[in-house]
Amino acid sequence: MPGELNDNSKPNSHSFEWQESVNCLEFSEYETSQNLLAIGGETRVSILSITLHDDNKDSWLEVETIREFHHGYKVLSICWSNATSLNVLPKCLRFCTVGADKKLRCFNSDLKSDDSVRVIEGHTDYINDVTFDPDKGDQIATVSDDLSCRIFDSTDGSQKVLFPLGSPGMSVCWHQEDPLKLMVAEKNGVIRFYNLVAQQPMMSLDCGQQPLLAADWCLRNSLKVAAVSATDLHVFDISVSCRPTDTKSVHSECATKVRWSRLHSHLLATLGRPGSTVKVLNLKLNQIPVVANDLLFRGLTWHFSQPMVAVGADKRVCLWTVESY
Repeated sequence: MPGELNDNSKPNSHSFEWQESVNCLEFSEYETSQNLLAIGGETRVSILSITLHDDNKDSWLEVETIREFHHGYKVLSICWSNATSLNVLPKCLRFCTVGADKKLRCFNSDLKSDDSVRVIEGHTDYINDVTFDPDKGDQIATVSDDLSCRIFDSTDGSQKVLFPLGSPGMSVCWHQEDPLKLMVAEKNGVIRFYNLVAQQPMMSLDCGQQPLLAADWCLRNSLKVAAVSATDLHVFDISVSCRPTDTKSVHSECATKVRWSRLHSHLLATLGRPGSTVKVLNLKLNQIPVVANDLLFRGLTWHFSQPMVAVGADKRVCLWTVESY
């Protein structure tokens, strides 16, 4: 039976308004651009700088708009390139989006006069996830309902690799510690790791149930993988077993997203139904320090260097800071 968690919820710490309904959002996972948050809506992408200030009595959020980009189609997913940095000259913004038109768009900007976008085609059905390679930042991996994982060159849009899948691909992850491996999670509950040199699968994990709707590879511990399928959260230690080392019931109807904290390997967040519920789980204490409900919660992302998680909603972004003990 799935394990039980102690509910120790609290309300959201901060929120701010945005121009459109938020469809997706993503903090940069790189130190040089860690305060940047990309928000995707119905027609645009906004790049914001998010700074949390704490004066020992109270905390407050500083939100600054860095750049706005017209997108043209509904934005379904966003990922950052490690080339992004505001600490160098010329400054560089580089990110990729998934559109409702089944195409990728790679954006580049120097935050002055040089903005460019490259449209990349190749998938024949909806793209469910996208990620930049963490080494050179010039390759993009995607998974799709068309039963494929593909790797594209972000500079010219050419397709470099195609891995056929046994069911729709739901999540794809590169790890900064091992850029020669790619993790791909399929809707049938199977998670495979591919060797990108040999272009062959090298190992697999199995949730034992479906549908798997999301998976994530822990940034702070490359041996840990989390996935959500049906109503449950599955946590894997890939050095021990291809089966979950821990399974917990997290959402009574369906779990749809899961993301590890980028700062701590014992914190993760899930999104699921009924309604739209976000939960933050402390696996070390077996507690849920945050639970919040909203009919329009979308997206799920963690700050790189702070235990702060964010979700989108109807024309606003909600953030929670989480005790990390």
